[in-house]
Amino acid sequence: MAALCALEAAALVAGGIYMLVMGLLGRPDSPQQAETGGLTLIVLGLIPLFAARGLQLRRSWSRGPALITQLMALPVAWTLLRAQGALIPAGIALSVVAVTALVLLLAPATTKALGIRVQRTTPDA
Repeated sequence: MAALCALEAAALVAGGIYMLVMGLLGRPDSPQQAETGGLTLIVLGLIPLFAARGLQLRRSWSRGPALITQLMALPVAWTLLRAQGALIPAGIALSVVAVTALVLLLAPATTKALGIRVQRTTPDA
């Protein structure tokens, strides 16, 4: 699970570096927009990176950022799946990683391993 978050962090940072370099050295329509987008992706890559580290250390706080990252990845995956060409396999890969990570993060074994207490309610008699 931590590995999936780290993989997403690496992908975000790599995409951000690519956009930043293309904004500086390439010929984008808007260099400022490419540079801003690149920096934004790099900063967003820190969220799953910190979550991955927290999950690795079994910190209960890490599940929240990891869940948010997966929920944010699903609309991105959907957008990629509706695109053309090489973006479709990227959308498939992202959706598989996001759904797998969501299932693992919500699994009872994960809740127990992270020390998260689940409060059970009983119906009134």
